[in-house]
Amino acid sequence: MTMRPLVMGIVNVTPDSFSDGGRWASVEAATDHALRLAGQGADVLDIGGESTRPGAEPVGEAEEINRTAPVIERVRARWGGRISIDTMKPGVVRAAVAAGATMWNDVTALGHSHDGAGIAAELGCEVVLMHMKGEPRTMQDDPRYGDVVAEVRDHLVARAQAAMDAGVAAERIWLDPGIGFGKTLQHNLDLTARLDVLAETGFPVLYAASRKRTIRAIDDTAVEAGDRLGGSLALALEAARRGARMVRVHDVRETVQALKVQTAVEASRVARPLLD
Repeated sequence: MTMRPLVMGIVNVTPDSFSDGGRWASVEAATDHALRLAGQGADVLDIGGESTRPGAEPVGEAEEINRTAPVIERVRARWGGRISIDTMKPGVVRAAVAAGATMWNDVTALGHSHDGAGIAAELGCEVVLMHMKGEPRTMQDDPRYGDVVAEVRDHLVARAQAAMDAGVAAERIWLDPGIGFGKTLQHNLDLTARLDVLAETGFPVLYAASRKRTIRAIDDTAVEAGDRLGGSLALALEAARRGARMVRVHDVRETVQALKVQTAVEASRVARPLLD
């Protein structure tokens, strides 16, 4: 590992996200927050207008566009980096790309709409294909797998192939194992510990576990989402060590610093034999 993974900063323009719902619900507040994360070192800003936390209720397409497109447009006017739209709806993606987004982060792996893959190809944006068992309202109702790592890998590779068959370029595809989306604590731990299996597919891996309930399940003192910085950093560093090329986080400044230090240590370890 000679280069640190990219850091994707989370910008939730929602009233009900699990960690920061309501804090950035206005266009002005969300724009300011996004630009603040960019200033802290975010390589990608992921802007979402519909919560996908367990039990979340769906949001209408028009409302989701109204929440996200103005933020994307304002951020794009002041920042030249990569902007992602976190949505499952092709109509929202079209509006987001028109406003300046260049990446589609989809929790359904382009499966929500029958023409999702074709629209991704038409728009030419990067796509993040995430694994989710079920749908947000029911995904944590007793999820079961035989071999969770193999099943998640095979599903994502199949979705990547479907995207390529529709015309999405292979180099624009990212895979996300979907930590916390239809998984128990043990499933999440297994996917993290064996993230290299997903990385070995050849597609870059995005890992997203920031402030999630997995951390509370390990440390019962981390009751509130804001109490989970230490666990979030530990998971981000472990994911980087196992081959993740990007981590999606709330705490950008701290994550960038942690990854820089980890990368410097690894570079020193690799270079040391040349000095002896």
